[in-house]
Amino acid sequence: MSNPYLRYAAKRLVQALVVILLAYVFTFVVVSILPGDPITNVLRDPQNGFTEDEIRQIIAAQGLDQPIPVQLWTSLSHFLTGDLGLSMRSSRPVTTLIAEVLPSTLVLASSAFAVALLLAATIAYGTQFLPKRFGQGLLRGLPSLFLSVPNFVIGLVLIHVFGFQLGLFRVIAPNSFWATFFAAIALGIPISAQIAEVLIANLDHESGQDYAAVARGRGLGQFRLFARHLLKPSSLPVVTIIALTIGELLGGSLITETVFGRTGIGSLVQRSVSTQDLPVLQAVVSLAAVVFVLVNFIADLVYPLLDPRVKLVGGPKYRPTTADDSSAGTPQAVTP
Repeated sequence: MSNPYLRYAAKRLVQALVVILLAYVFTFVVVSILPGDPITNVLRDPQNGFTEDEIRQIIAAQGLDQPIPVQLWTSLSHFLTGDLGLSMRSSRPVTTLIAEVLPSTLVLASSAFAVALLLAATIAYGTQFLPKRFGQGLLRGLPSLFLSVPNFVIGLVLIHVFGFQLGLFRVIAPNSFWATFFAAIALGIPISAQIAEVLIANLDHESGQDYAAVARGRGLGQFRLFARHLLKPSSLPVVTIIALTIGELLGGSLITETVFGRTGIGSLVQRSVSTQDLPVLQAVVSLAAVVFVLVNFIADLVYPLLDPRVKLVGGPKYRPTTADDSSAGTPQAVTP
């Protein structure tokens, strides 16, 4: 790997770490100033039976009697070492609570992501090679339709048709294969719309280029033209869109898990909000920020590797390069 690329990757890594730290600090500050006192709500609840001495001991053990800056430093230090604290409701480690529900959410999110990519690629392929009178106009309208329908509506329709009417899955078994499959469809359809719109626009541009006309003149088949020549340059902006949709994927998981009755990160967040379990809520929000930043960091690293027109030129500083400027810069597509 060239030195310019390594310098670029190192710079992006430092920026990602800074963003993660700022996101954690922001989350801590927002949670700390939220209205309502979780200590009063939980510890002073008569049903819990804590005495005043026991409450003071718990507050001291959690470090909640310290000034906010001290609490922030302690919390951040623990976060960097993987210690996410204890739940105020169950007194269990937050890492344990997250580890119990994370696999279900990962299965749903990864399945929905695969559905979104497959659906977007199919729609984009059809808009390029199907006859106009046999579906191009309809396919081009599908992304707008997908965006206009909320995923919980799609989920309710799928449950009614395939769960109650056709009996392909049981609502009381939300983790079965078919239940997970249809939950992934409900979550993946709105996400596929954004990917499909960007991919269609770039395919329209690339299909009008000279190299595409030459490939057609040489008798190259439609699928080979799509897969070997049009898809790769058209998918470069899609990398950015995919990175940006990760946040929507995480947020949509909460709604989809609720609709299908799945136990995952979404249900954990919902329970933490309703019970004001701030350590769990802060940990989940912070980890979501970490995932979002890391995905965008990976997209930044992948982009210059996919585009042969990108030039990374070494130097003391990074700034955009152009065809007439060979100074150091961030990746910039340079037209040959």
